[in-house]
Amino acid sequence: MTENKTFHTDPDEVKDPNAIQPEIHLDDVQRVKVLSPTMLVLKRFLRNQLAILGLAILIFMFAFSFLGGLFSPYRQQQVFRKYELIPKEYAAAAINKDLRYIVQTGENFSGPSLAQFVLAKNKGEPVFSAGDRDYSYTEKGEDFYLISELKVLTDVIVLAGNGRFTPAAGVELTEDFQTAALEALKSSQTAFEYGDDEYFISRNGKMNTISVAHEIALATKLVFAAYEPEAQPLLNSLDFVEQAQLALINDADSFAVGGVLYRIVIDEDSAIIYRSQDDEDHPFASVSNIIVNPISPDIFLSVDFKRTLNEAIAEGKTTFTAVTQNGTEETFTINRVHETYTVYAQRTSQLIDMYAPPSNEHLLGTDGNGMDVLTRLMYGGRISLLVGFVVVFFEVILGVLIGGVAGFFGGIIDTILMRIVDLFNSIPFYPIVIILGSVMDTLKVNPYARIFILMTVLGLLGWTNIARVVRGQILSLREQDFMVATEATGIRISRRIFRHLVPNVMPLLIVQATLALGNIIIIEATLSFLGLGVKYPIASWGNIINAATNLHVMTSYWYVWIPAGILIVLTVLGFNFVGDGLRDAFDPKMKR
Repeated sequence: MTENKTFHTDPDEVKDPNAIQPEIHLDDVQRVKVLSPTMLVLKRFLRNQLAILGLAILIFMFAFSFLGGLFSPYRQQQVFRKYELIPKEYAAAAINKDLRYIVQTGENFSGPSLAQFVLAKNKGEPVFSAGDRDYSYTEKGEDFYLISELKVLTDVIVLAGNGRFTPAAGVELTEDFQTAALEALKSSQTAFEYGDDEYFISRNGKMNTISVAHEIALATKLVFAAYEPEAQPLLNSLDFVEQAQLALINDADSFAVGGVLYRIVIDEDSAIIYRSQDDEDHPFASVSNIIVNPISPDIFLSVDFKRTLNEAIAEGKTTFTAVTQNGTEETFTINRVHETYTVYAQRTSQLIDMYAPPSNEHLLGTDGNGMDVLTRLMYGGRISLLVGFVVVFFEVILGVLIGGVAGFFGGIIDTILMRIVDLFNSIPFYPIVIILGSVMDTLKVNPYARIFILMTVLGLLGWTNIARVVRGQILSLREQDFMVATEATGIRISRRIFRHLVPNVMPLLIVQATLALGNIIIIEATLSFLGLGVKYPIASWGNIINAATNLHVMTSYWYVWIPAGILIVLTVLGFNFVGDGLRDAFDPKMKR
């Protein structure tokens, strides 16, 4: 019995259809002879599963970075905002422990005059001076003082029991007044009353000066608050506050100002003032020892609001409900710091939508600046990949140029160029970058200019390894027969280096450049993470992942920084897989 055998052959090579041809494999010598070196490299590369995986990752990264931004509905630097109810300062309250001053209209009592009054009050001296003016004060009750300016009426010299009066210009003195003044001088009094006025005596040697007190201000610790805005000016007038406080001191139930009668009703720690023509439902003002002021001048705090706040403070409450100036009832929050109380109201405000969680609008949420994380990852990939390719291109050009010249010529040229390589290798990379970053921060260099400076620095400090590799390869290649032939045929040196030597080094350069790309991306990410590389508002994967420097962000908002870290890892792995695949494809003996 004859055994049937089937052989697969190349149809182009079959000359006799009846002849049995042997099976030919891709790596057979006969087959290899018909494949170009490029096709051999490609075939070996495509057989490497990790290399194909790395290539797929890189294709995705390039599409994500350079095409994703075209389809994103948002811009790289677009800030998103939201409306929320947030507590805003509405009013401030404090238990008044200091004297409050009310000055008569048209008078001046401030600065040095106030300081001298405090000093005189602490010393118990009823008369004090400030500048060229003399003042006096009278204590009418607890923490209630009337302050007057002394106007000179006359100078008096007492001789042998008689007084010689020298009145001020425009002043006429009656005999009764002179008699009263002389009696006060003889009895060494510092003040005396005549009629409805009080007069003060100051002595300077034998000269005595008699002055009359003219009320210009008062000092009190009580706070007067109006129920209606138009009533507040009256409550800030000296006459009203003086009469009201005198009535409170004397336990009177009414007082009159400007021909209008006012009634006083005591309510626990405060008092309510009514006008005689108003009923009990229309209070005019309240009096207490708590200062309540609105945060904004366009807010009017009614007395009901202040009274409710005072009651809440007295009872130690943290919230209270009161009617606002719009007539609506609202709940307020009280925050106490020592003796100061801040009142907060809930108000709708436009806020930056920071750290918003992933949603249909923002698939990866927003970052700390209210920007869409996914969009910034797309644009950030452009920067990271662009920096990597530009730096590697710069390194390859510089490395091939210096390494090729050093390897071809050798001798003194090789020695000089290799010492330059050693010099660049001795430069401390990170200290230089840190110093440069600080200088750029100080000079406030434009973020786009920083990118070009960063690429230049990385290229200048990273070309030496490629130069050494190229030099070593050219040192071995220049002794080959084909190089002897180029020299014999008279080909110029530059053509021998860049047309015949460099192309033979190119496979190794491609591998070196591919592996270096991943390293450059990591360096850029590290520098941006440390704040030395690409700066806000330009996005890069490194400065996006910089958010992880904040412990709260790192533990609470994973979607802000983890995606950027994943993209960096995948991109570097992709370049490494492709680099390893190219290395094995160019030189399969290395794999074995």
